[in-house]
Amino acid sequence: MDDLISEFIAETSESIQLLDSELVKLEQNPNDEKILGNIFRLVHTIKGTCGFLGLPRLEAVAHASENVLGKIRDKIIVVTPTAISFVLESLDCIKVIVEYLGTKGEEPAGNDHPLIAKLNAFADSNGEVAHADTANSDNSGVSAPAEEMAAPVEAPVAQEQVQPVVPSEEVKPKEVAKEVVAAASHPVTETKDHDSGQNSANQSIRVNIDVLENLMQMVGELVLTRNQLLQIVRTRNDPVFATPLQHLSHITSELQEGIMKTRMQPISNAWSKFPRLIRDLSLELGKKIDLRMIGAETELDRQLLEMIKDPLTHMVRNSADHGLETPADRKASGKSETGTVTLSAYHEGGHIIIEISDDGRGLHIEKIKQKILSNGLASEAELADLDNRQIMQYIFRAGFSTAEKVTSVSGRGVGMDVVRNNIERIGGTIELSSEFGKGSKFSIKIPLTLAIVSVLIVESGGERFALPQINVQELVRAGGDSEHHVEHINNSLVLRLRGKLLPLVSLSEVLKIDKPETAEEISFIAVCKVGAYSFGLIVDRVFDTEEIVVKPTSEVLKDISVYSGNTILGDGNVIMILDPNGLAKSTGEREIGGGREAVEQVKSNKDARNINFLLFKSGTSSPKAVPLELVSRLEEIDMTTVEFSGEHPVVQYRGELMRLRNISGSEDLPKDGNKEVIVFTYDNKTLGLVVDEIVDIVNATYDIKLSSDQKGFLGSMVIEGRTTDIVDVASLLREIVGQGEAEDLPVGDAKNAKLLLVEDSPFFRSLTVQFLNSAGYKVVSAGSAKEALSILAEKPGFDVIVSDIEMPEMDGFAFAEICQNSPTLSSIPMFAFSSARTESNLLKSSQVGFKDFILKTDRAALLHAIAETLHINNREKI
Repeated sequence: MDDLISEFIAETSESIQLLDSELVKLEQNPNDEKILGNIFRLVHTIKGTCGFLGLPRLEAVAHASENVLGKIRDKIIVVTPTAISFVLESLDCIKVIVEYLGTKGEEPAGNDHPLIAKLNAFADSNGEVAHADTANSDNSGVSAPAEEMAAPVEAPVAQEQVQPVVPSEEVKPKEVAKEVVAAASHPVTETKDHDSGQNSANQSIRVNIDVLENLMQMVGELVLTRNQLLQIVRTRNDPVFATPLQHLSHITSELQEGIMKTRMQPISNAWSKFPRLIRDLSLELGKKIDLRMIGAETELDRQLLEMIKDPLTHMVRNSADHGLETPADRKASGKSETGTVTLSAYHEGGHIIIEISDDGRGLHIEKIKQKILSNGLASEAELADLDNRQIMQYIFRAGFSTAEKVTSVSGRGVGMDVVRNNIERIGGTIELSSEFGKGSKFSIKIPLTLAIVSVLIVESGGERFALPQINVQELVRAGGDSEHHVEHINNSLVLRLRGKLLPLVSLSEVLKIDKPETAEEISFIAVCKVGAYSFGLIVDRVFDTEEIVVKPTSEVLKDISVYSGNTILGDGNVIMILDPNGLAKSTGEREIGGGREAVEQVKSNKDARNINFLLFKSGTSSPKAVPLELVSRLEEIDMTTVEFSGEHPVVQYRGELMRLRNISGSEDLPKDGNKEVIVFTYDNKTLGLVVDEIVDIVNATYDIKLSSDQKGFLGSMVIEGRTTDIVDVASLLREIVGQGEAEDLPVGDAKNAKLLLVEDSPFFRSLTVQFLNSAGYKVVSAGSAKEALSILAEKPGFDVIVSDIEMPEMDGFAFAEICQNSPTLSSIPMFAFSSARTESNLLKSSQVGFKDFILKTDRAALLHAIAETLHINNREKI
């Protein structure tokens, strides 16, 4: 295909995506001349380029569309849903022809005279074409090429469906204007003049996808070679190669991350069609729908982006059709006539979290139960043992639907099982939460990329396997002299772990691998989590973590659910990559779609305070420990690479400068040799703690026996029989985020003030309760949002609520919305508590009603905010 044609197809496809969104925005803001000017320029550019390249059919349709837009621009035709529908119909035709052009290399045979005549008649009559004529127009010119296309194309919405509903003013985005994405990176929407447009354009180039894919493959091979070299150095222990190989390893990691960034695209590329989709659905369904998109700038791998487009589209359509009520029903139930569908995305560790929520009718548990019973999926006795969350998961079963009637939008009894399977196929999970009468929310968790992942190398039956590290929560040694032993309950393997019964699956049994006769009785259990479900994987040995390049499985193995791919290790051996989703199903508890937990909860406040600690040595005094959840990475750094920024020692780390210090707070570090470094990342800044030796990871009850006056330490506790100093990570992090100390701050009206702290991290919960109590407050803590709601229902009268925003099951944003919508709780001031200060978090916190946003290490800011709020509230009471 000619290079000019290829370039035209790429640019026109981007323009069409943008036009879909911009036209919907114009319909909601008919007097916005900037949006209208942008639309006219885009269509004019398409028409002009078609003429230059000799594409008469495209040029004719674009010219007719431009005629209508010209009349709108000159204020001869008023912006109405009918006018917008005409232009959208012409864009659908252009889209079909462009797709055919990309496939065949030429325009399809035929013409678009009926559509062009309809557009010209509408323009010539100054927008007074009868609706009946519009509805009966012949669209055969558009459908002809569509039949020859390889991929199906959505048909335009029929005008007879458009007529009944005119979107109201309530649909217009107001405060959420910044959240609505319309492919804002396009030069036309950002440039203020010609010169600035040129400068903006010069900052980017268009690169063929094949080039990037080839680069990614080459980097993958480089990573494999790096791993092989590291393996050789480990076995030969040759110090001559250690330093240059370490440097090569760092360069390879940085190159890998750089190439990965070229593959990353904002999720707005997948969301760009949703404003048009929602607009069409609102007209077709006779509903008023407001679409909100938060975190559109969140990036993920383009390969994953393509894979999630269809599942997201299905869920958005499902929310609009099944989730939202009609305006009359919403009004009758005391809601606004305009329903809201909210899309949000954000990063969490090595994952991206995508949420699709609506404020509609929610799921009716009794209807779901009746459907389960009528389909014979479970008995009444079995349903009696399930909670509401587990019952909801049945909607992920094939053919399961509670829709009262089949519609052209959804309700055909298929779809959600396909959505779940597609998400799990890329290593992700999907969870559902719903409250009847309030709405529903789907939470999708997927990896950032499928190309290179961190894995744990394990062995079973003499064979090695790779287990994705992102699913591994902890490792437990069982058997021998260990306190943990595998038990049998109802012929099932379980492990009693901190008051819970954890279902187990033996890797050797699942894969039908015979254990060697000389195998030890001691086993290792990898505690894995898939969505809300946890299970233990029994393996014989655990080796090390390693970054691997994912290779697809062969056709012979593609139907085996426990494998997700294969890779080559540093020693040249090929091993299989395990799929935690497939392994979870082996426990027999994932069959209903992602939620039933075969564990018994033992409610123990003491066990709830158990956390994982990283033990290390520094100096000649007692061992030191930091909570593992606060550690980002463990590195080994060549001290000859240390530089100075002012008086502070720094090292170049992953494209940034990382401050270094030792446990005593001194920056007087060794000048040479390799040292182990514990890396902390907080508020997008990094700090490296230089230590002598990393000892172990252990689980222990957080219980400070002796407080410390020494700066940098919380106190001492007994871990594995030894007195261990617990590092005050908050004081370390304050150095890099520039926060002050919390001591000697006035606490204002603390007398009799009652605070509720909602924090799922046992470490931060205990730490925060401790210093709030010392400031004179009466503090009640909750480990989850659901527990907090129970406390608020039983014990009202709290003066302030401090809530973490990153929590499983129900996050702090959803918790805040529930509180704000409650007549008894809406008056209680709430503060967002987080370890990540991002623009999307700040915006969302403000929207859901948090009074302020405070970092977890900034004790001074928290005490000051609470004191000021209590002082103001007391003054108002007087």
